[in-house]
Amino acid sequence: MLNHAPKRVAVLVSGGGTNLQAILDAERSGVIRSGKVTLVISNKPGVFALERAEKAGVPALVVSKKELGSQEAFEDALMKALDENETDLIVLAGFLAILSERSTTHYAKKIINVHPSLIPSSCGAGFYGLRVHEAALARGVKVTGATVHYVNEIPDGGEIIFQKAVEIKEGDTPEILQRRVMEEAEWKLLPAAVEKICSEQL
Repeated sequence: MLNHAPKRVAVLVSGGGTNLQAILDAERSGVIRSGKVTLVISNKPGVFALERAEKAGVPALVVSKKELGSQEAFEDALMKALDENETDLIVLAGFLAILSERSTTHYAKKIINVHPSLIPSSCGAGFYGLRVHEAALARGVKVTGATVHYVNEIPDGGEIIFQKAVEIKEGDTPEILQRRVMEEAEWKLLPAAVEKICSEQL
């Protein structure tokens, strides 16, 4: 039995929340024992990830840059919510808003992200979602994968925590490849990284 309270994890989302679900499932199954998702924040209203949070009984809120009017106001609201939650670890799970150096420095070594390629391939500004898989197929690479890394002020530029390779198969479309990378790499790596960090093995 753990003799200390689990670390408080906030998950930031922008869409369907499949990586959020992978973390919630890992928590339920005992893969994640040292951390607990205590907050979900979306930068877009009405996304399915918010429903996933509600179903799991996790408090969720929307912090919209569009509504708040500026990057500064957006990050102020984000930081306020994260600090009030007493967040130990922030997980960017398909979170498409870019955080400035102010936020990444404030939470240095406390923010992780999953990226659907083997960094340094197909990463950096503009590489997200299907674009990453389209780029891999266009280049004709034989192996892709996913990377979990710490977040700093450079998009996909932080220290790498875990990587897992995924084979590209004959006839793959970006959609098929995206699904395989999620199932074989992202949904395994992200919960493993959350547990490793929360259990202070990292």
